[in-house]
Amino acid sequence: MTEIGYVGRFAPSPSGPLHFGSLVAAAASWFDARAAGGRWLLRIDDLDTPRCVPGAAEDILATLARFGLEWDGEPVWQSRRSAAYRAAFARLRTAGEVYPCACTRSELADSTLARDGARVYPGTCRNGLPPGRQPRAWRVRVHDRIAFDDLVQGSYSEDMQGEVGDFVVLRADGLFAYQLAVVVDDFDAGVTDIVRGADLLASTPRQIHLQQLLGLHTPRYAHVPVATNGDGEKLSKQTLARPVIDWTPARALHAALDFLGQRPPAELAEAALSEVHAWGIAHWRLGTVPRVASLPAPAVFAAQ
Repeated sequence: MTEIGYVGRFAPSPSGPLHFGSLVAAAASWFDARAAGGRWLLRIDDLDTPRCVPGAAEDILATLARFGLEWDGEPVWQSRRSAAYRAAFARLRTAGEVYPCACTRSELADSTLARDGARVYPGTCRNGLPPGRQPRAWRVRVHDRIAFDDLVQGSYSEDMQGEVGDFVVLRADGLFAYQLAVVVDDFDAGVTDIVRGADLLASTPRQIHLQQLLGLHTPRYAHVPVATNGDGEKLSKQTLARPVIDWTPARALHAALDFLGQRPPAELAEAALSEVHAWGIAHWRLGTVPRVASLPAPAVFAAQ
């Protein structure tokens, strides 16, 4: 069925080459968009400049092109969108929803850990800076529980005060935080559906909270399993995950579809890339994606 107005996106961070885990996320988003007859946008999340690796963005573009995961329109670069983030931040500040914070990481080291491993902010500066302290970052006030229905993982909710705490939207180094940037980016691009890895599931209530404060539409979310290595670690540059650019695209996409519960026939791994695309689009079903946070990647893709 064609869903009129569907707009999906893939937003990799240029911290290294695409590996099997990032290919899974890209493929899930691409097949979901194409199966719906929708558009698929590409955004380079290069706002966190200390983590960006020179040449990684170009490598990502080349890999996606080699795998035939074509995007619609020109790629968007977060590093070129600071004005949009400043405008959103100004709206939050005018509404009294953000405040300056003087706390350092060492001062927050004993805070409770949230589900995603971040520290729950104890509210030290919520009602004003401690005497003699200067602001470092800016935090947004959180209020009630946020709940939503994920199209893969099911119902999910977080007590924003007890499990998250007021979170940073403008960092101490002057960079806007990921949570604010992606909310503004997705709205400005007209994104209706976000299909991404389950490692970002815990971030979603924060993004919905910002959408509500800014009066923005909330997209549909679907969080697919994260690929892990033999030690149960998420595939990443740090865990020496193998880049996929040198793999046969049809075989790698076949493995990604299988990882995502689509059960492609074995012979499809040896077919032309266009046949893999056609089969994946025709048979794509979010309902068959495993409802788990992570799954082991095929061993050949897990490590260099």
